[in-house]
Amino acid sequence: MNKLKYYLAALFAFTLWGTFSLVLKPLHAYPSLDILFYRVFSCALIMTLISILFKRAKLRSMISYFKSLKRKDQWHIAGLNIGSSVLLTANWFSFIYVMNHVSVRATSVAYLVCPIITTVLAYFILKDRLNKFQWLSVFLSLAGCLLLSYTSMIDMFYSSLIGLTYACYLISQHINKNLDKFLILNFHILLSAVILLPFFPTFSGSIPTDFKFYFYIEIIALFYTIIPLFLNLYALSGISSSKVGMMLNINPIIAFILAGVVYLEPLGTLQICAYVLIFIAVLVFNGGHLFKVKNN
Repeated sequence: MNKLKYYLAALFAFTLWGTFSLVLKPLHAYPSLDILFYRVFSCALIMTLISILFKRAKLRSMISYFKSLKRKDQWHIAGLNIGSSVLLTANWFSFIYVMNHVSVRATSVAYLVCPIITTVLAYFILKDRLNKFQWLSVFLSLAGCLLLSYTSMIDMFYSSLIGLTYACYLISQHINKNLDKFLILNFHILLSAVILLPFFPTFSGSIPTDFKFYFYIEIIALFYTIIPLFLNLYALSGISSSKVGMMLNINPIIAFILAGVVYLEPLGTLQICAYVLIFIAVLVFNGGHLFKVKNN
């Protein structure tokens, strides 16, 4: 029962992300880089203000803990968190570009590929143990992704790129178990803003004047960036990367439904079968533990 809250955190985060197209599609007329710039800058400002006003004691405690570590461990943590910021920035840009200029379906496939990559990386890097049913679910997910790749190899290429960047981000976050999740996320987003800032004058368009743009950007910043990412990091503090990774499949299943029902993107029988197969894989992967929680 103690782990149920971590599963619920991941479930809520990925369900929320599955509806991302509802607030991103209204901004399709704006360049992908502009959406990324204003999203990251807004998140950095909001989170930094919260940290300064309400998290100062936690910040001092985290700095003291970091200073108490050996120099080698300090460099290790700093390097991985800097790399995490780069991965997060790359994931956001590729996702926004593909969502608005390729297809909603391609972004949904990305987060079908991501759990497979995450699970395999967690097995080899973090030594996560998988039972035979969990390995079966990985192969079911892989079979579903291969079915989807037959419909569009270009979509599969973009999907794999998005999935790889986020899978690497998830794996990297297991080093932060003793650090405050909100402050760590604040660091990632703040550094992401610093990375993007030099490119803003050259690559941004004219300053948007439409209120709708800022309205959706703030919704994206709060409800589709800060809250789900924080819940994601919280879930990783209690359950393995492979379990969080497989639950990520909830995101693309919802996005897939929206692509067909809301945006009327053509959905073939092969695609529907592939998504059903992947949904079964999620149930198989997490079913054993969830049944134990229910029985307890």
